[in-house]
Amino acid sequence: IKDEESGYNKNLFCIPKHYEEDLERVFIPHGLILDRTERLARDIMQDMGSHHIVALCVLKGGYKFFADLLDHIKVLNRNGDKSVPITVDFVRIKSYC
Repeated sequence: IKDEESGYNKNLFCIPKHYEEDLERVFIPHGLILDRTERLARDIMQDMGSHHIVALCVLKGGYKFFADLLDHIKVLNRNGDKSVPITVDFVRIKSYC
């Protein structure tokens, strides 16, 4: 997204009431995020070839994206020409300032 990008009017979206006053515009629509997540899954499957996939989720924020990405990978794994094993694990990281 370019710095000059004005985004989309928030009235075009269903914004939860508790966020309405905090938002001015929407820069990345949910559908675009879903599309890019699916594209990332396709790229991962193509790049990994027949290698075992080890997926590691960093908790405290990444779980929803991680779950969506794995869902796309699983669909490709079931419906594609090849099937590769997937191992899933989770890690919680604490940052120190």
